[in-house]
Amino acid sequence: MESIGTPAGRNRYSFVAMILHWVIAIAVIANWRIAEAAEGLPEAERGAVMGWHFAIGMAILLATVLRILWRLVHRPPPLSAHLAIWERVLARATHGLFYLLLLALPLLGWVGLSGYKAPIDMFGIVWPVLPVGFGEKTGHEILEFHATLGSAMIALVGLHILGVIKHMAIDRDGNLWRMLPFGTPRG
Repeated sequence: MESIGTPAGRNRYSFVAMILHWVIAIAVIANWRIAEAAEGLPEAERGAVMGWHFAIGMAILLATVLRILWRLVHRPPPLSAHLAIWERVLARATHGLFYLLLLALPLLGWVGLSGYKAPIDMFGIVWPVLPVGFGEKTGHEILEFHATLGSAMIALVGLHILGVIKHMAIDRDGNLWRMLPFGTPRG
């Protein structure tokens, strides 16, 4: 792996940023699949499966906060100089939306579940019920909005993957290697 002082190293995210990116990405996709798998299950089974969804969601929240803090202290590499203006705008907008959704989705889930007076067990760490002034009806509406935003997140993941494919297959610019510890990113 190139050191941060090499030209390739300056065009690459830090190793910690890479780890957080891939852990969050895998967790988001897994959590979406878990929620989808819970649909139509009998109530008892659905509750057990959704317990995993809630736990992973809160872990995503913590990992996202860590990633934001890391990014504030360790600036990401600049965007590749060869990108068109529309690509730069789309990249920044996509990343901004990702951060917004990565924070909003678990927080909305927590708020919505608090309407049911249901704490969240994140692998043995209990997130308490928030002192919300509403009950299950409003909690349900919040969780429905959470589900809608979850669909938006998956659409954004798809857009992100299409961008990666474009950079790998059409542009052949090595842009993917900025987020991997091997390969050669282009400046």
